[in-house]
Amino acid sequence: MLTLLALALVAPLGMTPAMSADRLLTWPDLTKRTKPRPDATVDYGPDHMQKVDVWLPAGRGPHPVVLMVHGGCWQTEIADRSLMNWIADDLRRHGVAVWNIDYRGVDRAGGGYPGTFADVAAAADAMTANARRFHLDPRRLVAVGHSAGGHLALWLAARARLPKTSPLYTAKPLPIPHVISLGGLPDLEATANSPDNGCGTEVVAKLVGTRTDPYADTSVPRLLPLGIPQDLVNGREDRIIPFRMATDYIAAAKAKGDMAALHTVAKTGHVELIAPETAAWAQTRRLILSALAPVTR
Repeated sequence: MLTLLALALVAPLGMTPAMSADRLLTWPDLTKRTKPRPDATVDYGPDHMQKVDVWLPAGRGPHPVVLMVHGGCWQTEIADRSLMNWIADDLRRHGVAVWNIDYRGVDRAGGGYPGTFADVAAAADAMTANARRFHLDPRRLVAVGHSAGGHLALWLAARARLPKTSPLYTAKPLPIPHVISLGGLPDLEATANSPDNGCGTEVVAKLVGTRTDPYADTSVPRLLPLGIPQDLVNGREDRIIPFRMATDYIAAAKAKGDMAALHTVAKTGHVELIAPETAAWAQTRRLILSALAPVTR
């Protein structure tokens, strides 16, 4: 059964209504555009999805970096890293390198638990090995994830808190000093109990696996506090991700002592969050550039 997000992504271009000033963007409004291309692609494993696209700004560097994670309900069939190409190009034009990762979704052999999480972790950690090659500065880093990628970006920042008994535990994960979630689904338990979310509920079971406590090392609220700034950017008219997903997570993070802020953008749905000309992306870009600005004393 196709989810709301899948139906939106595969809708024929001919079904797209005429553009108007007060209409929310559809997926074809974004994906029918000429697609910018990355500067390089790195393999971090043998699978076709185990790749990272590298976007490099002008100049010698070292460049500040955005670690970018696409969404698509954790399913390869719905989306891959190329859905983020337009905002990756925008950041490149603003002097920021982008490490745009891909991973095996739950609908692909090797995906699910632990494969999807292991892929995301390996893709992130591969930045360290390639930093000198691409003149990247991982000390100036922000993780940015959209939709299901918002969950994965926050999870990457939480890896240092994983129990050593977890198959996902790594002794020295890539440190992530700041996370920005765009219309994300950070709480997997809440997602699994929310039939009104655009990804559906069955996908969560495929993602976390069948275990005694499948959320202990997969759902971000279970791993709070993260101890880093977290910004959530959400559209008030988002029909894919219920708005309470953001407000409930912010409340949980603050209750644990984390610095977490919700940025609500009016007249904004789900697609606007990753379309470079929108008010939502302008807000996100400001947050990114502010987080990456050199510290002056």
